[in-house]
Amino acid sequence: MGSDPVEINLAVVEAHIRDEARDPASVMALYTDDIVQEMPSRGLVLTGKAAIQANYEAMFASMAEVEITPIERFATPVRVVDDCIVRFRLTGDGVANAPVAVGTRVEMRLLHLFHMTGGKIAREEVFEAWRALD
Repeated sequence: MGSDPVEINLAVVEAHIRDEARDPASVMALYTDDIVQEMPSRGLVLTGKAAIQANYEAMFASMAEVEITPIERFATPVRVVDDCIVRFRLTGDGVANAPVAVGTRVEMRLLHLFHMTGGKIAREEVFEAWRALD
């Protein structure tokens, strides 16, 4: 990573998206200490790294057959937008307020808006459009 804030922000978000499901603890260093994560479609607002890590651990343990198709990612010095399609099977109750039943194969349009401060994620807004495939 160089010193260009856009380049830094893109690299931070790439690491976050790549590693959040594999090892939730490893992405906590990418957040500011006062991080807030909001998922309006499921009515969730999480504050602090511990709450976000616990949510990730429960959520990703309840997903199988995960496929991610990137659509677009771009950045400014203070924001990163990541748009993708995610397909998975919901296998447990760890996805708080999931709008489908456990066992359902899902396709989700997933849009992240990351607010960046000093090369870290200060706020993460996650917009989800769920669709049952079966």
